[in-house]
Amino acid sequence: MSTTAHRNYLASFILDNRGKEETVEQIVEVVKTEIAAVSGVVATVENIGRKDFARVTDNKFPAASYVQIRFSGPASAPAALTERLRLKHAVYRTLVENA
Repeated sequence: MSTTAHRNYLASFILDNRGKEETVEQIVEVVKTEIAAVSGVVATVENIGRKDFARVTDNKFPAASYVQIRFSGPASAPAALTERLRLKHAVYRTLVENA
C-alpha cells in the first residue's frame, strides 16, 4: 500500500498584520504555500473579516482578521502545518480540525 489517504480539514487562522505592510491577502498566500509544503491541497479560502476578541489579552491588540481555509492532506498535515506556522509572526493563532 503506497497510497496515502487524504483527509479533509478546516483550518481557522487569526492574522496579525498590525505594524506591517503585508495585507491579509499576502499573508493568506504565505499560509497557502505552507499548506502546499506539508503536502496539502487548498480547496477554499474564506476571509471572515475583522472581529473583536471576546477576551482581550493585549490592550494594543483588541481585534484581528479571521480566515478559514479548507484543505485536504495526509494525517500528519495538521501537526506539521501548526509547527511550520508557529514561527510566523503574522499568524497569531491556528486551529486545524477535521472537516
